[in-house]
Amino acid sequence: MIDRKTFHELEHLTLRQLEYKDETLHLQAGLILNPSVSQATSKILLLVERATGAEIEFPFRTLVTEGEVNLLETEVDVPGHPELLLDGAVWDLYICVDLDDTRRKYRLESNNRDLELLFFYGQDSDHFLVPYTTIKGNVSFRCKEKSVIAKVESAEFTGDGVLTLEGYALNPVWKSGEKDRITRKLVFKNEDGSFEKKVEVENVKRADLSAKYGFGSRDFDWIGFRVDLDLEKEEWFPTGLDPLALYAELELDDAQAQSDELEIKYAEAPLSEASVTKTEKGRKKYRIKNKKDMTLMFSVSEYGVMKEMVSKVKWQWVRFKGSSKFTKGYKLLFRAMGKLPVRRNLVIFESFSGKQYSCNPRAIYEYMREYRPEYRMYWSINGKYKEPFEKRDIPYIRRFSLKWLWLMPRARYWVINSRMPAWIPKPKHTEYLQTWHGTPLKKLAADMDQVHMPGTNTQRYKKNFLKEVKKWDYLISPNAYSSVIFWRAFQFDQIMIESGYPRNDYLFHNNNREAIDRLKEECGIPLDKKVILYAPTWRDDQFHGKGRYKFDLDLDLNLMREKLGDEYVVIMRMHYLVAENFDLTPYEGFAYDHSKYEDIRDLYLISDMLITDYSSVFFDYANLKRPIIFYVYDIDRYRDTLRGFYFDIEDQAPGPLVKTTDGVIEAVEHFDAKQYALPEAFESFYNRFCYLECGESSRRVVEKVFRDDRPV
Repeated sequence: MIDRKTFHELEHLTLRQLEYKDETLHLQAGLILNPSVSQATSKILLLVERATGAEIEFPFRTLVTEGEVNLLETEVDVPGHPELLLDGAVWDLYICVDLDDTRRKYRLESNNRDLELLFFYGQDSDHFLVPYTTIKGNVSFRCKEKSVIAKVESAEFTGDGVLTLEGYALNPVWKSGEKDRITRKLVFKNEDGSFEKKVEVENVKRADLSAKYGFGSRDFDWIGFRVDLDLEKEEWFPTGLDPLALYAELELDDAQAQSDELEIKYAEAPLSEASVTKTEKGRKKYRIKNKKDMTLMFSVSEYGVMKEMVSKVKWQWVRFKGSSKFTKGYKLLFRAMGKLPVRRNLVIFESFSGKQYSCNPRAIYEYMREYRPEYRMYWSINGKYKEPFEKRDIPYIRRFSLKWLWLMPRARYWVINSRMPAWIPKPKHTEYLQTWHGTPLKKLAADMDQVHMPGTNTQRYKKNFLKEVKKWDYLISPNAYSSVIFWRAFQFDQIMIESGYPRNDYLFHNNNREAIDRLKEECGIPLDKKVILYAPTWRDDQFHGKGRYKFDLDLDLNLMREKLGDEYVVIMRMHYLVAENFDLTPYEGFAYDHSKYEDIRDLYLISDMLITDYSSVFFDYANLKRPIIFYVYDIDRYRDTLRGFYFDIEDQAPGPLVKTTDGVIEAVEHFDAKQYALPEAFESFYNRFCYLECGESSRRVVEKVFRDDRPV
């Protein structure tokens, strides 16, 4: 029984206690109920998975009731609910009160900011269930792979150019008895992985954390850290880089473990500390701040008075552009501009949200540039990805710039291969050619049972997707199989162009030794080695955040190099949504990361065989009539839990299915020994999916869409 003083300090819907005993989470919460519902028939702890909407209920017991205040208690049996430990799952906590036929649902508020230290992990699981406080101050659980749990509790410039960082970092798998052998480091790293610096930190005793979160069975005395960075001496911070994220890394003997991006302990006001320091190379401005998700960002820039004034003006403009007023005004202007006279010969192209010069839009653009020069053509691009356009002198406009606002709503044609932002209206005079970007293997849109992607749920995802489809005037289909699926899954009711994919014209026009050797030299691939292209897809439920997906490399490159390295090299091509940067330094000369290579079509041509999983790349690659190996180590989960397939890959795949690296090596050696003889299933597959593609798809599409005899 708690004392009356503590009882009266309970707040509305507030977590009071959370602890882990005997593989069970024990949770207490305070709840204020008005008299009309104080005698509710039941009070329930409800866990709701943020992406899928899945729900799990745990009944509360009422420990104490005094007036409108209830002290509730329940147990969460984690081993009995394995779905709690699905990688990437985020569970939001609610208190539900049932009264007759009415259920009232309230978000559970947090009572402190370091809930991560109340983590749960089962002995038989590779994952943690980690409670945390959301930005809005509520309680959620996230499931993550076992790794370092860390947080920065304070970050400030303490004078004379010294940056002081304090916090904690632990690997829960390592025991406190090993604390004297554990080395802690802070890691500064930019987004593309081209820069990384590790700084060893001082271990700090934290008896306060043991007292607050240890509940007798956990020793947190040894997890604190502190570091004072003298920025006048730390010349390794280069200027001109993208902002650096911070990570915590722990070493124990030969083992290493690293945290996710470090968050700063929640503060009422956003952290934005800056210091100007004079170094041997001039004056530098160091800045540390927290982003919207509370992760820390560190940046370095050269300092000058005029440069600082310009920077402030730019920053104010960026802030204004991110404001709701600007967004609302921009949308209104876009609609207004769409009422101006149409530019009949203007075509806007875009590939993968402006991040690539690739895919079907590229093929159509290149065909029109040669055969339809009367059209004025621009590419809509993300400003961070302008290099391939500038290198080729291709006209482009930055997405959401003033020039984009002037041209996009007045264009007669849009040629786009992925979804546009939902708020963008299509003017009446614009004809929207949606090229899409793959023959469907995985279920799409309305056919998906559940959506596991971050930042949305199943209902919202389908609603937004189908709203976008209503804007499409044309949709390209690579074959009759795809047309049937597109009609149904997209609920498309306009003009389907069953032409084959324009992007595959390139494979027919350039499949010769001269072109292949030239591409190999451009990619830095030895001419005397056979090439294996590894191109897996992304997993909906494995992500760092919205639009940034994880990928665990389950392919043993050491074993492959040992068995195949004399004759082969491996090119890795990750999906454009995957955020990982793989360190292939140990495999130099054997493995090459070409994930950021602008167009996979070149990689198809130089590859002697393809290894993939559930990516639709194999439908395109089959046009080359070269071996395909399916590395499907998680096929049961992917098929049954995440997406589901249209195509029976286990029965009809045009190549062998394997689940281990040994199986991959055996399949490669088999194809080599048989001089790349294709399996019997390949011919029927080719006739079903590739029959339209012969190098003429771009022409078919252009002749169907770009006709001047139709009224605007």
